[in-house]
Amino acid sequence: MDRNTRPAVHQTDFAGLPAPKRGKVRDIYDLGETLLIVACDRISAYDHVLSPAIPGKGKILNQLTNYWFDHFSKVVPNHLLATDPADFPGKLKPHADELRGRAVLVRKAEVIPFECVARGYLAGSAFREYTKSGTTCGIPLPAGLKRADRLPSPIFTPATKAESGHDENVSEQFMADAIGASTTTALRDLTLEIFGRGGDHAEARGLILADTKFEFGRLDDEIVLIDEVLTPDSSRYWERDAWTPGVEPVSFDKQYVRNWLDECGWDHESTPPTLPDAVVDGTLERYVEAYRRITGTEPEL
Repeated sequence: MDRNTRPAVHQTDFAGLPAPKRGKVRDIYDLGETLLIVACDRISAYDHVLSPAIPGKGKILNQLTNYWFDHFSKVVPNHLLATDPADFPGKLKPHADELRGRAVLVRKAEVIPFECVARGYLAGSAFREYTKSGTTCGIPLPAGLKRADRLPSPIFTPATKAESGHDENVSEQFMADAIGASTTTALRDLTLEIFGRGGDHAEARGLILADTKFEFGRLDDEIVLIDEVLTPDSSRYWERDAWTPGVEPVSFDKQYVRNWLDECGWDHESTPPTLPDAVVDGTLERYVEAYRRITGTEPEL
């Protein structure tokens, strides 16, 4: 990618629109009855937004999420109203070129304040906890598992949603005490069903979906899928044919950036080091490849 002709979009500010609420990756504009969600090219790791941004990354996340929304539309409804700027409100027309491919118009949902995490393999913080206690998010696991091992069956490990900083793993009972047992059961079952279907789809295309997190909301008392779905930012994707338990997997997700941050000696607390060009390019290549395999098409960059 030519950095001069396709610069990264670190953040957005559109004349005539209210100031956005900025998350780690997305800028969210409150339009009254609807929201405009813009996926920027920012990338975060270890609760820090890194520099520079990854040119085109936001478009990949947005387009891949829209693909999955459509793929799962018969399993669970979602909050999408429009994905094409031509269908956005008139006041957004002057910004159509900037929004194309990286923005969606959605219904306002009552956000359920938990990350719904599904894990099918032992990786990341789950593996670190397992090596210390034999559990993952407090759930006992069989002895003798290795890094990247497949779990006997996928598990549901919810987490609190943090506006900033790190989400905190909680028990299913904690979630049930907060939002009710029936809602928690429905979210657990939906999470594991979508994870299973997504994993089957990915595996048929040469990828392993190791784990992921979903967000849900309520619209007219109905549970709907919101935010991002099965992207390389919210999920671990591994090369199926190179997967070997005990060995660091070949990944198509943010782990590539995390590995570089670990290897360079950063303490995860101070100002993060600047990502070198090779890491920026390598990250984008992995995201593009994940998109190609999953959708069978090229992203609009």
